[in-house]
Amino acid sequence: MQKLSLPERPGWRDRATELGFTFADMGGEPYWDETSAYRFTLRQIEDDIEAPGTELHAMCREAVAHAVASEEWMTRLDIPRPYWDFVERSWSNGEPELYGRFDLAYDGKGPAKLLEYNADTPTSLYESASFQWLWFEESRDAGVLGPNTDQFNRIHEALAERWAAICAPGEDIHFAADRDNPEDYATVEALAWAAREGGLGAHFTPLSGIGITDQGQLADDQDRVIGTLFKLYPWEDMLRDDFAANLQPSGARFIEPPWKAVVSNKGLLPLLWHLFPNHPNLLPAFFQADLEAARRGGQTPYSAAIAEAEPLLAQGHVTKPIFSREGAGVVIHEGGRETDRAPDDSYSHHPQVVQALAPLPAFDGFHPVLGAWIVGEDCVGLGVREDRARITHNLSRFKPHFIEG
Repeated sequence: MQKLSLPERPGWRDRATELGFTFADMGGEPYWDETSAYRFTLRQIEDDIEAPGTELHAMCREAVAHAVASEEWMTRLDIPRPYWDFVERSWSNGEPELYGRFDLAYDGKGPAKLLEYNADTPTSLYESASFQWLWFEESRDAGVLGPNTDQFNRIHEALAERWAAICAPGEDIHFAADRDNPEDYATVEALAWAAREGGLGAHFTPLSGIGITDQGQLADDQDRVIGTLFKLYPWEDMLRDDFAANLQPSGARFIEPPWKAVVSNKGLLPLLWHLFPNHPNLLPAFFQADLEAARRGGQTPYSAAIAEAEPLLAQGHVTKPIFSREGAGVVIHEGGRETDRAPDDSYSHHPQVVQALAPLPAFDGFHPVLGAWIVGEDCVGLGVREDRARITHNLSRFKPHFIEG
């Protein structure tokens, strides 16, 4: 794994504007940054990212099966009790998932360590699946990259195949997001593009435009009944919305399905460590309340695992709310003191998870986080974000990657 300086493509910003990539610069800083790129070997991609990503996803599915059958874990994950049946039934009925993104710490040597799973509403999809691939093709054609290079990226093709697999031919999908958020809109546009290639119909509707018919069905802002809804609105918020009581009776099909409330929750991290202790791609993780109880001498089912992990946690650990976005609420501790804190603490009132620290590597003063994309049940692509800070946030740069060697 290397970071290599490369020439930018002439006129790429005009091309981005033409293609609707309107957030290539944000806050006066570049978001898309092709002044350099990350190089991986094929072995690193296949052995350290692709295969572990697929395995981690299978483990997450096992975690869902465990959680929905457990009052203890449904409580710990703070899933509202009135909707436990809604979540459990979506799992037991085998409602299929579409996509997700694992955020991994990786230094080129491995094993990659799971930081969190963006399983419900992951963004950075357009830039990963489409604009990054365009960069690769044009850079290779221009001779900037060698003729034998490649990119780990079949995200768009996999999405089209997945839509065709989980929906009936010609099925209409409504895509809902905040129209005024450029990144959210680009995400649903990328998904709708793949759905159309999969032979489906696609309609955009603003989240605020969704209502209820007299028969209790969901309807869009043009009074069309919504049979299948992809929503870029996280389940932890949907299930706390005043509108939540209408969801299950509406008969609508939701993508992602309600059971994704289990895996889009950072409480998944201690659940995975409980089910798969010492797995090479996991970091020790516990609910803060359990950790504090164990340190006071209380006995819990997790006390032995906590005692075993204490030396590693003492070296460094991260606290993070079970619900948060873009690094909000994350605090890094090393050697018994706080060293880094995200400026956004708007999620910090939620229960906290404590996870052992996996220090991010540094390349030219930037710290990369790898985003391993899951479509269906397979790892199909990679996106890289980097920042000078050690906590990745919404303005952290997106960097292209390629495979060589």
